[in-house]
Amino acid sequence: MAKNKLEKFADMARYPHVFQPAEGEPLDAPFALKGSWNRQFFKNDHPIVLELGCGRGEYTVGLARRFPQKNFIGVDIKGARMWTGATESLNEGMTNVAFVRTRIEFISRFFAKDEVAEIWLTFSDPQMKKPTKRLTSTYFLTRYRQFLINDGLIHVKTDSNFLFTYTEYMLRENQLPVVCATRDLYSDEARQQLPQALIDVLQIKTYYEQQWLSRGLPIKFVSFHLPQSGQLREPDVEIELDDYRSYARSKRSSLTKAK
Repeated sequence: MAKNKLEKFADMARYPHVFQPAEGEPLDAPFALKGSWNRQFFKNDHPIVLELGCGRGEYTVGLARRFPQKNFIGVDIKGARMWTGATESLNEGMTNVAFVRTRIEFISRFFAKDEVAEIWLTFSDPQMKKPTKRLTSTYFLTRYRQFLINDGLIHVKTDSNFLFTYTEYMLRENQLPVVCATRDLYSDEARQQLPQALIDVLQIKTYYEQQWLSRGLPIKFVSFHLPQSGQLREPDVEIELDDYRSYARSKRSSLTKAK
């Protein structure tokens, strides 16, 4: 029998690698492991990699299996989804995986300056109507700078043409160094251009990615460096909206473009 949400929350409350704010805890209160994740939790000095909006944690767990010399932390507010990856990693005895349940708006509360080496954004909500909620906006990039090492890597994997195009404009506007980019990740052309090591990693497919692929939607990917210096600016452009909003559902708005 499948577990319900309350049972999953009860499970995770006992998991030693899942961290959730206590009821009534101030959102701006310092997190106990901030600045000491490696020393106090992972017990090593390996690079820390975040997956923001980790959903079921497929990427967090999949990456951790492939890279035992790195530490991975999945972050999401949806605890019932996170339970899947948290349970899987616990049952496998994985020691380089953790999960944090919080809104990404509060992410800088959990990590100190230069504590994180890389960030993965996998199939984030494109937030077509709300620029400050897009995970590649200046609003969030400024927060990432508070804990990401200088020139740290950010990887974006998405089905959304809107989010990918917006991110491209963001990178161009701010002259952020791009490592690689493709609008059709699984095409023969992409396979010829991307490094083999990255192709292997990108074969990890999330629950949502499998839905998009089943609909014939090409998967986009971009990887870029984020320097700590320089003022970040939003691009002043209109971008064509996606003509869908989630699996098997059409968009509700009649608008065709947005900034």
